[in-house]
Amino acid sequence: FFYRKVKGGNIDVHPSEKALIVQYEVEATILGEMGDPMLGERKECQKIIRLKSLNANTDITSLARKVVEECKLIHPSKLNEQKPPQYCNAAVLLEYFLPLPLFQIDEVANINDMDEYIELLYEDIPDKVRGSALILQLARNPDNLEELLLNDTALGALARVLREDWKQSVELATNIIYIFFCFSSFSQFHGLITHYKIGALCMNIIDHELKRHELWQEELSKKKKGLVVKQEQLLRVALYLLLNLAEDTRTELKMRNKNIVHMLVKALDRDNFELLILVVSFLKKLSIFMENKNDMVEMDIVEKLVKMIPCEHEDLLNITLRLLLNLSFDTGLRNKMVQVGLLPKLTALLGNENYKQIAMCVLYHISMDDRFKSMFAYTDCIPQLMKMLFECSDERIDLELISFCINLAANKRNVQLICEGNGLKMLMKRALKFKDPLLMKMIRNISQHDGPTKNLFIDYVGDLAAQISNDEEEEFVIECLGTLANLTIPDLDWELVLKEYKLVPYLKDKLKPGAAEDDLVLEVVIMIGTVSMDDSCAALLAKSGIIPALIELLNAQQEDDEFVCQIIYVFYQMVFHQATRDVIIKETQAPAYLIDLMHDKNNEIRKVCDNTLDIIAEYDEEWAKKIQSEKFRWHNSQWLEMVESRQMDESEQYLYGDDRIEPYIHEGDILERPDLFYSSDGLVASEGAMSPDFFNDYHLQNGDVVGQHSFAGSLGVDGFGQSVGILGRPATAYGLRPDEPYYYGCGSR
Repeated sequence: FFYRKVKGGNIDVHPSEKALIVQYEVEATILGEMGDPMLGERKECQKIIRLKSLNANTDITSLARKVVEECKLIHPSKLNEQKPPQYCNAAVLLEYFLPLPLFQIDEVANINDMDEYIELLYEDIPDKVRGSALILQLARNPDNLEELLLNDTALGALARVLREDWKQSVELATNIIYIFFCFSSFSQFHGLITHYKIGALCMNIIDHELKRHELWQEELSKKKKGLVVKQEQLLRVALYLLLNLAEDTRTELKMRNKNIVHMLVKALDRDNFELLILVVSFLKKLSIFMENKNDMVEMDIVEKLVKMIPCEHEDLLNITLRLLLNLSFDTGLRNKMVQVGLLPKLTALLGNENYKQIAMCVLYHISMDDRFKSMFAYTDCIPQLMKMLFECSDERIDLELISFCINLAANKRNVQLICEGNGLKMLMKRALKFKDPLLMKMIRNISQHDGPTKNLFIDYVGDLAAQISNDEEEEFVIECLGTLANLTIPDLDWELVLKEYKLVPYLKDKLKPGAAEDDLVLEVVIMIGTVSMDDSCAALLAKSGIIPALIELLNAQQEDDEFVCQIIYVFYQMVFHQATRDVIIKETQAPAYLIDLMHDKNNEIRKVCDNTLDIIAEYDEEWAKKIQSEKFRWHNSQWLEMVESRQMDESEQYLYGDDRIEPYIHEGDILERPDLFYSSDGLVASEGAMSPDFFNDYHLQNGDVVGQHSFAGSLGVDGFGQSVGILGRPATAYGLRPDEPYYYGCGSR
């Protein structure tokens, strides 16, 4: 058996035609043989009543009666027998059915008449609308709130009517929510709203209205304006109330559990600027919590926000940028921002003083990802930033601006644009004038890239070397040292630089225990490694007694992998030159330290160490035997460890048939197997390190590749008898990487 029930609902004006829209609900139920309901479904529908004959001379009373007679969805009680107006249109006809639209009440409310207004809340819908509108007049005056608070009967009646009748009238729901909104503006009244569960009701209403809007979009996509206005007013006041309540994080959590984020993101499809500002503001507040941010990711929020950048409404654009800033702390969302084309849009905003700062902060976060750095080269971002740098009148550049530039300078494509014209010259001039360590850090990043840009620094070697003294600020000296250390230029006469600017005593002095902070000492070691590529410089440094100081530093910093790796690299450079090789091998304990580090857990240290020991073994038989003996000992201990491990795993090893364990290796056996250490091409380092051709392309800290440097000219037949490459300088993070969010923390909320 099939049973259907139809229930009438609201009556609205058609937005463009002479017609009324009647809302109604159809409930269909399938009954079983015994009359019990088996399956049911409820659907909200609309019926359009077209009034083509409606004009200024129409008899409203007669027409209204005729509508009621022909449309069974409108109950006769909807009729109002008041005197009809002199003019007539569809809106007036609707007022004939519902004579009291929102806020259009001539009567002035009086707090002493509250009992009468409460009585109206127990009548039919038009009276309830009137009663709620009068109470709203009182609630809008903050002086009346305390007295209303004491009237439990009124508040209880309002909450009940809202709970039971909100679907019957948008005006009624808006009036009552507006009343509670007046209370929500004061934190001390939030308990009252929570007591009557108004927040939960608002969530249900918003959800219902959003679904209703989707239905309107399908049926009246181009004619919805009149229907949407009232709804957006309701949404605004309801969302504002919830935003006020969200001051309490526990209440906000309840909203989140009821999918407030999904509702808000859906509302971003609206066109009303005032509503969008409220929605984006709410989302911005919620976005500081990871759970809410994850909900926004699921709803593809970035795709919805991109349409608002740029937009003609300043407040909406500003709050949207701030929401994007909060979201840009997430790597995946930064990726999405680039994918949807936000990079050029944000770059265009750098020229607007109102949005420059916040747009730059979002771009700074995007620039933290190496894969996006090169994309800035295809916008007009870098010319704008250079203009800002050169026009800055203060001694110190804005932190956001210089941090952004530091990140961009870590990419080779960007550096080519930065150095166009007199770019590098202007940067050097400003950095040296104001002794700006952050600007010098940007210059240091520029100096790390091989190619034409590195050669530009030849003109500034003297200026940089002149800054290396105890008289300058330490942070500035660190960056100057780091820049010089990056200048691996073949034609650069490092010996002349060291002597003319008396750098050797300074470098040696900083290696003394406690002479300087670790960051500065590390840069000194890296600088020594760079200049030691020159044989005359290596001899000059060895003669000054720097090698024992490095060994002492190595012993003191043995737990710091960065220090260990860079000091070993200095030894590696020293053993390449005949003038310093004997000093390293015969006059210091450096080889013994290197043997101890052969099997360090750090792969970079092992690689540099093995390559250095291979060269030492080639030139000194005694050390060659010690190195081979240590390799044997290590191999043997590893084998025994593996055997013991297998024995622990096998409770009865003889049950495994022909499976056998390799016998113990005797020292004589391994020493008589040169194939473990040599190949037809020469020395082969142990532990998987490379042969004398070990010097493959090496990746620096920012992903740029250093090609092979031929060393045949200086090595010649005095080396391995063949042309080989040279090991690239180990990567250094020099404290914090420039692409870490260190210089600027965008904790905007």
